Amino acid sequence: MEVKLYVGNLPRSTTEDDLRILFAQAGNVTAIGLIKDRESGESKGFAFVTMSTQNEAQKAIGMFNAFSMHDHALNVSIAKPREDRGNGNGSGYVSRYGAFGSGGSARPRGHSRRGGNRRY
Repeated sequence: MEVKLYVGNLPRSTTEDDLRILFAQAGNVTAIGLIKDRESGESKGFAFVTMSTQNEAQKAIGMFNAFSMHDHALNVSIAKPREDRGNGNGSGYVSRYGAFGSGGSARPRGHSRRGGNRRY
């Protein structure tokens, strides 16, 4: 059974190939998901590495948790499942006025349909 690992505190220059070479020392790597910034394309400093078995995943944790990679002590652990964001619109974003896509019913405080915040 495949096991997904969270790998944190990565140097920004890390590539998927770097991770594949490193984690292959512990066993068969089936997938790598290096999380990148949308605008710059640079690594955000964490990734998910999927190992093919539980034993290989445990071996990788033992080998690479606190491992120094370009003066960065890596954090390696079993990945936790994503939590449901729960705002109902699927965007994962909730402003202080409510979730976007709520049909226009969410208005900033003090603003009503009639007159807004005008003083007479």
